Amino acid sequence: MSEKYDRPEVPEPAKAQQRNEPLPWQQPKPAAEDPGGRSRQELIMNSPSYRLAVEDTEFLSGYTARGVRMQLDYMKPERIMGVNGIDRTIVVFGSTRIVEPVAAKRKVESLREALLTDADDEELQRRLFVAERILAKSQYYDVAREFANIVASADTGPRESRLVVMTGGGPGIMEAANRGAYDVGAKTIGLNITLPHEQYPNPYITPDLCFQFHYFAMRKMHFLMRAKALVAFPGGFGTFDELFETLTLIQTRKIKPLPVVLVGETYWRKAFDIDYLVDEGVIDIEDRELFWYAETAEEAWQGLLCWYDRNNEALIE
Repeated sequence: MSEKYDRPEVPEPAKAQQRNEPLPWQQPKPAAEDPGGRSRQELIMNSPSYRLAVEDTEFLSGYTARGVRMQLDYMKPERIMGVNGIDRTIVVFGSTRIVEPVAAKRKVESLREALLTDADDEELQRRLFVAERILAKSQYYDVAREFANIVASADTGPRESRLVVMTGGGPGIMEAANRGAYDVGAKTIGLNITLPHEQYPNPYITPDLCFQFHYFAMRKMHFLMRAKALVAFPGGFGTFDELFETLTLIQTRKIKPLPVVLVGETYWRKAFDIDYLVDEGVIDIEDRELFWYAETAEEAWQGLLCWYDRNNEALIE
């Protein structure tokens, strides 16, 4: 010790985790003082009320902790995506039922074979009809895969700020999009949601970037927080949910406008008639211009580049 700081009246600093004498509460109640004291203490310490709140899963799952759960639902993905430098995404949505062509064809062939033994089975006929419709749309699996491949390959800027493909993490079109990025070794994100029936994430998501959400609201927020575009393929309720919510947010300018591409014009025009909505006066003519149609991966990609160029922004660096 330097003589300059040699002050005899200053005691040695206390050790952070060490005491010469234990504090009174560091020992259980002595049996000599109360033979039943120790057992009662153990009963208290094993009670749910004594658990730390952060370790009490029953409490955290209860209605009173809903606000905390919503915060955690938001905070964990936010932190991990931040650590991984995820700042710009393209969200791809579409049906979980539209599988790759080889799988769709196999399903059709299986049902046709089954009908050979029972040609009058109406349920088999219905299932075959649906399977044939899925087969007809299975081309979009390849389009989604190619589109994600283009996105992942096009941005040659700093790795931490590149465009990243984000999906709902499930099978079908979402799998195809994650797979397209995976094919070229790029990061790709999946936002899964907990459901009553077990859900598996598709195997092409970057392991450190696959998240499970309890609340749809928090999942929706993360879909749009970093989104530079929404590309929607033919799909059902989930796809419509994300599509119409995004269009509403753009329409009301609740978010900064971003491009929305609907892949598969024939499907989308039958699924919802935008011109009818305009004619009925429930939306304005300008709202018709919040999206456009595309058929191929390259067409969708070039459309996004055009949109950003017209907006005097750069989609890729």
